[in-house]
Amino acid sequence: MSAVDSSMVAHLPLFESLDTAACEAILREARSIRVPKNKVIFEQGEDVHSFYLLLHGHIRATKMTPAGEQVIVRYVATGEIFGIGQAMGLTAYPATATTVDDSVVLVWPTAVWARLVADYPALAANTLKTVGSRLQEAHTRVVEMSTQQVEQRVAHALLRLVNQSGRKTAQGIEIDFQLSRQDIAEMTGATVFTVSRTLSTWEQRGLIESSRQRIVLREPEMLRALADAVPGGEDA
Repeated sequence: MSAVDSSMVAHLPLFESLDTAACEAILREARSIRVPKNKVIFEQGEDVHSFYLLLHGHIRATKMTPAGEQVIVRYVATGEIFGIGQAMGLTAYPATATTVDDSVVLVWPTAVWARLVADYPALAANTLKTVGSRLQEAHTRVVEMSTQQVEQRVAHALLRLVNQSGRKTAQGIEIDFQLSRQDIAEMTGATVFTVSRTLSTWEQRGLIESSRQRIVLREPEMLRALADAVPGGEDA
């Protein structure tokens, strides 16, 4: 594909504090590819060979547990970097990355990482900020899983996705990609039955709308109140 214009990405967190010449030099090391929906970009345990910037679409990062259960670690939204194992000293990808929808991705070979961060220290600093933010998010989710009821965990998950990939509509704020009950269950450590029951209850109360794997938050502030409520009631 043709080279990416630096003006299209200069505002993204990866290029913060970098001037136009630096952005263009970094972009020259990358190639742009189109990846169809439901395509695996890399698999958990695969040798780290590339790092990526998502230009368009959404990526689902999943991890298989030793017990053979799949867990959704996070969703990657447009403008985010992913597959940055080399920045964390990893030799294998810790999770599998799969496209949620048709996507466009910038790809750099891992071999250029050391040279790029040596030439452009801000690139390393910006990547470290991303790693730190995701680590904090992971810690927050661990606390939620340990201390909160399913309803609270589901509310937090939906609010995070709206904050990351929300799109305003006449009905409310829509999560801008397909999201199944199974996906939510894998994000929150709940059963699909419990997730379905929770969403049905919220829909009856007018808090959300859902259809064809689409979810719209009609009353996000009420969901926030549910998420932040003192835990109580029966878990599932």
